[in-house]
Amino acid sequence: MADGQGSDSKKGWKPATRAVRGGLMRSPHGEISEALYLTSGYSYDSAEQAMRRMAGEEDGFVYSRYGSPTCEMLQQRLALIEGAETCRVAASGMGAISSAILAPLKAGDRVVAATALFGSCRWIIANQMPKFGIETVFVDGSDLEAWEREIAKGCQLVLIESPANPLLDGVDIEAVSKLCKKAGAVLVVDNVFATPILQKPLELGADLVVYSTTKHMDGQGRVMGGAILGKSAYIEEMIDPWLRHMGPAASPFNAWVVLKGLETLKLRVDQQTQNAARLADVIADHPAIAAVRYPHREDHPHYEVHKRQMSAGGTMIALSLKGGQDAAFKFLNALELVDICNNLGDTKSLACHPSSTTHRALSDEEQASMGLDRSWIRMSVGLEDSDDLVMDLTNALNRV
Repeated sequence: MADGQGSDSKKGWKPATRAVRGGLMRSPHGEISEALYLTSGYSYDSAEQAMRRMAGEEDGFVYSRYGSPTCEMLQQRLALIEGAETCRVAASGMGAISSAILAPLKAGDRVVAATALFGSCRWIIANQMPKFGIETVFVDGSDLEAWEREIAKGCQLVLIESPANPLLDGVDIEAVSKLCKKAGAVLVVDNVFATPILQKPLELGADLVVYSTTKHMDGQGRVMGGAILGKSAYIEEMIDPWLRHMGPAASPFNAWVVLKGLETLKLRVDQQTQNAARLADVIADHPAIAAVRYPHREDHPHYEVHKRQMSAGGTMIALSLKGGQDAAFKFLNALELVDICNNLGDTKSLACHPSSTTHRALSDEEQASMGLDRSWIRMSVGLEDSDDLVMDLTNALNRV
């Protein structure tokens, strides 16, 4: 039993309604909370039906590595929130990102990526793709001339993050998209820091948007998950075979947890963003601080891009401490409310030292190429009272 609303009416729903009602498929029992289908396989009425299902000639589920009712509800809801034609979920954010960037490529192809990326994304492009005979090059994400030069040489895929991990660098998605379309390249945007609440890469010209649904969407530190969103034809042709045969399948239980998390996504992101904006302003002038980066602060080097693309500054802050790693570690160890953790987008405020955690696999030279040194802290701001967060950060900075 469905929710009684046709697809046309769903397209007209406001974002808050989509987050609560999108993709709802009720069983004959009429449950209010979405059902959790914990099954590996599905039975058929006949051998002929099994043949038709496996051939794609009849709708229905065949195996949970291919999909499940719970995952399908999550995919439909995420597509509605993002404004995408379709969505596929995966076991983790890296499962989604690696699938999105590896599935369409072959030996002899060329990839251009922004220098500032999450450590694992950069590792795949720098270390794994060349093993498959794929040429790769990194460019300064804010340098449009570099983008134009490298994309014009020919490439099949471009990968960017904006805001980027860990220093919240900005990339002009629309400008890069125009260059990609001219060259026939696919533009993949990791939108995890901004979330679909604050930024819509597909509207700016991206071909695929990828997420770690662990961040913000679950947002409560419980489960792993990832998502790929874009046009149906492309995903069915390029992404589906990879997901089915390589097997980075999402767990129905994890999908159910994320599905429930989406109901409060906007409420949480809006409040966390308010907290983050206040914290960035309060700590910016502290004598222990060398620099603060927050996307909607005018002193962010890519403020104009972020202001144009994002409706608000988001939940993330990057701060550099005078005194390098020693000062950064003293700061982290002095925090009493904020947890030291390399996750982000959680209801609890979290902070980490990227050089020695999320980006530790990169050499000092690679870190330096994205402006990262050992003085930087990445902070994900949660839902605690902002007065308490201000006190905790100020006390920790004072001890440094």
